Amino acid sequence: MSDLRLGVIGLGLRRSIATSAHHPGKGSAITAVCDLDPEVRRREAERFGAGIAVEDYKLLLGRDDLDAIIVATPDDTHEAIAIDALRVGKAVFVEKPLGITVESCDAILRAAYETGSRLYVGHNMRHMGVVRLMRDIIARGDIGEPKAVWVRHFVGYGGDYYFKDWHADRTRTTGLLLQKAAHDIDVLHWLAGGYTRRVNALGDLLVYGGLPRREPDTPRPENWLREFDWPPTARKDLHHIVDVEDVSVMNMQLDNGVVAAYQQCHFTPDYWRNYTVIGTEGRLENFGDGPGDEVKVWNTGPSGYRADADITYRVPEAKGSHGGGDGRIMEEFCRFARDGGVTDTSPVAARMSVAAGVLATRSLREGGAPHEVPALDPELVAYFERGQVRS
Repeated sequence: MSDLRLGVIGLGLRRSIATSAHHPGKGSAITAVCDLDPEVRRREAERFGAGIAVEDYKLLLGRDDLDAIIVATPDDTHEAIAIDALRVGKAVFVEKPLGITVESCDAILRAAYETGSRLYVGHNMRHMGVVRLMRDIIARGDIGEPKAVWVRHFVGYGGDYYFKDWHADRTRTTGLLLQKAAHDIDVLHWLAGGYTRRVNALGDLLVYGGLPRREPDTPRPENWLREFDWPPTARKDLHHIVDVEDVSVMNMQLDNGVVAAYQQCHFTPDYWRNYTVIGTEGRLENFGDGPGDEVKVWNTGPSGYRADADITYRVPEAKGSHGGGDGRIMEEFCRFARDGGVTDTSPVAARMSVAAGVLATRSLREGGAPHEVPALDPELVAYFERGQVRS
């Protein structure tokens, strides 16, 4: 079997996803790179052994020697790049989120439907060991039928990762209840078996709004991802625009009746996610999300709190970034790009996570007023549920 030939657009912080797809001689290889930064283009082309390195992504789209495109650029560029690639018949991988508005997501889905080109969205958390373990526990019925889901996200490095570059500018992201939460909302939907129908949220910019910022067009400080400032109020060199919230609380009612909540804070001392799923016969909770961490189940009672739980599962060992999720998702994408078929990730689910985040952000900025999430065209839903095959 010859390698699937991949072109990567955007080689900044998200280049790990491309690295996970590069297995020359074993099924897939990065053969073309695109980035606005000439030094990045040179370095990454050399790293991948790619013979093609361009500044303008459109120079990749018409090439017969590329089978698929990986879009790993900033969020506000996903719509234009993905639609252009779909229109020339390329299979397209879009790093999450799919878009920064409901309209941009729907436009991408419509382009995939109209062209028949294969669309895949990079929700790699569906391939993380801890998420798949929780999904299996629920599917077995260990906690009965899910009725409530609570997610807490402690973003200890948030001031460095999300407030020193374009992520802090709402025109580029809508807000961190979309940009950062899209993964967790997607997982929440997957575990609960439904999509958000009604949402409200509260939040604010409590810590990073008044800290020192860089002048426009000033590069980020060297070693900004290896030398972290503490406490949060000591952070400096923030992006010149900071107008997204650093703490938020989101409440959801799903279309199957499940009630859910998501909380995000960017000035905590630790970095991890905590999921709690409560069903008709018990609850589960994860303690850490990496290999060797635990998911605990309580399904007898009633009683006081019992730290030992009724069942304790270990998160399986895995290699690679994001708990092995990056490697597994790129394996699935390459298989899908080559052969088609149903995938564990879902463009419809990706759109629904964005829609929930968009409406939650609108609610937050309107004082917590509830909003209904707009439905997706049933024709598109059916198309993607069939594995992107026309009836």
